Amino acid sequence: MAGFQFRDRARYTSAWFRHHYLMSKDPVNNLNVLSQDLLPTPQQVKSALPLTDKAQATVLQGRETVRRILDREDPRLFVVIGPCSIHDIKAAHEYAARLKRLAEEVNDSLYLIMRVYFEKPRTTVGWKGLINDPFMDDSFHIEKGLHLARELLLHLAEMGLPTATEALDPITPQYLSDLITWTAIGARTTESQTHREMASGLSTPLGFKNGTDGSLTVAINALHSAALGHHFLGINQEGQCAVFRTRGNRYGHIVLRGGNGHPNYDPVSIAMAEKELARAKLPGNIAVDCSHGNSNKDPELQPRVVENCVNQIREGNRSIVALMLESNLHPGRQPIPSDLSQLQYGVSVTDSCIGWDTTEKLLRSAREKLKSFLPTRPAPLELQ
Repeated sequence: MAGFQFRDRARYTSAWFRHHYLMSKDPVNNLNVLSQDLLPTPQQVKSALPLTDKAQATVLQGRETVRRILDREDPRLFVVIGPCSIHDIKAAHEYAARLKRLAEEVNDSLYLIMRVYFEKPRTTVGWKGLINDPFMDDSFHIEKGLHLARELLLHLAEMGLPTATEALDPITPQYLSDLITWTAIGARTTESQTHREMASGLSTPLGFKNGTDGSLTVAINALHSAALGHHFLGINQEGQCAVFRTRGNRYGHIVLRGGNGHPNYDPVSIAMAEKELARAKLPGNIAVDCSHGNSNKDPELQPRVVENCVNQIREGNRSIVALMLESNLHPGRQPIPSDLSQLQYGVSVTDSCIGWDTTEKLLRSAREKLKSFLPTRPAPLELQ
């Protein structure tokens, strides 16, 4: 608008504000809220999809196995592997069936946990995951998303397959956490007080990722914080607001994921992380995220990260206890098309993944190289 000066803009904005806000019935509250829709309570969702004895046994065994690995009572590595995000339940079922068979094959050296991520953090905007937008059409049927997520987790647990997820929304764990073996706190939220408090009360072992800039400080601070008790607001199983008092989670550990274009899985970076953990008087347990900054989001580089970590263990590394990989039925990624019938089956809609053929070869190779080394691998001195 030619000649539209700041003074005119201010007058225009003020008039618009008076018309749209001050003429409403409540000029004070929820000025930018269009609607509020009630969700079923966690208890209602769990009543519809209850935890079965078989599923509970999978969860309890999975958590105990990861704790034993972190305590160095179990010499294996645990490997969190699966799609960057879940968007197709049928494809997730097929991937899980394949992973379960592979897990049994490599179980003497690698404990496989399926990555089942339902929530995706966004730098600006984009698809936020199955829970927020299950139909991938901006309809945001969160009630349906929660139902689908719990139904899938229940199916996987009844198969005997442990699962991992990222805790992003602080309310979601009340609906799903009884079906989860291991939890990640992402690079964008590791510094968040809300997520540190939430982590202190989670029943799962958990990994804090280093910051997006590659800094370890935020993750180390988070580990200290989550290990302590906290008091914070949340919702209980009946959906009521409550004050939670936690005892702290001592099974936290760091996840190295690279940052700012620089990987941090190489021997020098691992050694620096070990020193930082020792200086902070934290256990020398390190998980390496083989995707994200450590592969520059190029899935073809993930196998190189795995091979490097395997070689470090064979050469005497004591701190690497876990690996994370993004893997799907088929390699690569795809944008979400406006016509959802055009989606390619088994291909990621978020970060690029390695395909199943690569997944099998990679994990079989890692198992073969490690099977004679892991049983006699010494623990870090502070854990002996």
